[in-house]
Amino acid sequence: MKTPKMRGQAFIIYQNINSATSALRVLQGFQFFQKPMRIQYAKTNSTQIKILMGVTAETQKKREEEKEKRRRRKLAQRAQAAAAATPQIDMEAAEAEPPNRVLFVSNLPEETTDAMLTMLFSQFSGFQEARRAVGGIGFVEYETENQATAAKAAYNGFKLTPTHAMTITYAKK
Repeated sequence: MKTPKMRGQAFIIYQNINSATSALRVLQGFQFFQKPMRIQYAKTNSTQIKILMGVTAETQKKREEEKEKRRRRKLAQRAQAAAAATPQIDMEAAEAEPPNRVLFVSNLPEETTDAMLTMLFSQFSGFQEARRAVGGIGFVEYETENQATAAKAAYNGFKLTPTHAMTITYAKK
């Protein structure tokens, strides 16, 4: 395997564990190109060792399939957990809102400033202005409705603090 992560590593297969152990003891710390060698046993058996042990290709394929199933199950569980953690948006209410280039931001912490809103929302193209109003609300203005929609999609439900998740809607025209 020639990948950047594997640079400087080698795998050596011995006939038996005794030979591997004696080589490990003798060569541990040996200076090779002005660097000490760090040697350890491989975490898994190589394909050649598996063949010698009598593990067939079918058995190996089954194990790999099971491993892939476990990986997919984990990904699905993570996706479900992430979906449960994100606030659910009422789709009917979102569709009833006519798009606007000005966003109405609510549930802001009292310590939020115009500069903070500007830093957060200026990451999207077309940003024009961010204004903080009294009572935990603010307005963010973009050049076009599409640019405002992208920012709304990215930051709606974004937690500024552990107790304050922003709610973003289109400002009324």
